Amino acid sequence: MDRLRAFEVFVSVVGKGGFAKAADALNTSPANVTRYVAELEGYLGTRLLNRTSRRISLTEAGQALFDRGRAILDEVAELEALAGAAAVRPRGRLRINVPVSFGIKHMAPLWPRFMERYPDVLLDVSLIDRVVDIVEEGYDLAIRISRAGSQSHVARRLAVSRNIVCASPSYLARHGHPQVPADLGSAQHRCLIYTQAAMAEEWRLTDREGREHAVRVNGAMLTNNGDTARVAALEGAGIIWQPTFLIGPELRDGRLVPLLPGFRLPDIDVLAVYPSRRHLSAKVRVMVDFLAAAFHGIPPWEQGLYPNDTD
Repeated sequence: MDRLRAFEVFVSVVGKGGFAKAADALNTSPANVTRYVAELEGYLGTRLLNRTSRRISLTEAGQALFDRGRAILDEVAELEALAGAAAVRPRGRLRINVPVSFGIKHMAPLWPRFMERYPDVLLDVSLIDRVVDIVEEGYDLAIRISRAGSQSHVARRLAVSRNIVCASPSYLARHGHPQVPADLGSAQHRCLIYTQAAMAEEWRLTDREGREHAVRVNGAMLTNNGDTARVAALEGAGIIWQPTFLIGPELRDGRLVPLLPGFRLPDIDVLAVYPSRRHLSAKVRVMVDFLAAAFHGIPPWEQGLYPNDTD
């Protein structure tokens, strides 16, 4: 038995003053109305209505149920209205997970604009580099930097970032330029390894003909933070590969020098990931659209890089 529906039918019978009138109001048959009331009385183990051929009256239990049932149905209607409004009007807490470096450099400047545009949305932003379980950990939305996308959730691509092998001029003055990927595994060179990457100690580059060159690099340092690798590289500690969203300014001003022309690492996607397209709340929808518009076209980290690069 659908108890909420049974309460609705019972309250309508009392409110309308009869089974036939309740059936008309609920767009169902008198037989269905009678069945619901009988099932409700059977479930509760008590008579709710006294019936005669001309009128109905409430028992003591029926009066108590009618008063409380009507209040419950009013509360349910109010909750449905609030939920419906939330699906149309962006409001409420919006929990977002963002990788640390990307969140600081590229997301943090966007939050004030979003907050001004949608003042009824309370942003709750967590900066965490590990891949969170969106549903289990209660997030509405996650930003992921990935080549694999998401197998279990909806993923909308916001932008693309190139991965670049590079080093500082001071490092190159001491160690020279690697000519082919295999040089990265030689004793001549020192690489700074980002352990969060799928290809941490084995770097895989592709040449212009599409051939893959995999090399186990000679590691001088391991770190799970891209900014740490970037700063160490700027100090001349070794060769890194990092995405342009992290090292774009240093590539533009020459503090880091791209290496191995003719070879490329796979690009990575910046993704907005959320549990489902069905019943998508307004606050998630407007955030995804806002971020897609913010990163539309050439993303800021790629602007001004390699204007003559056609690879």
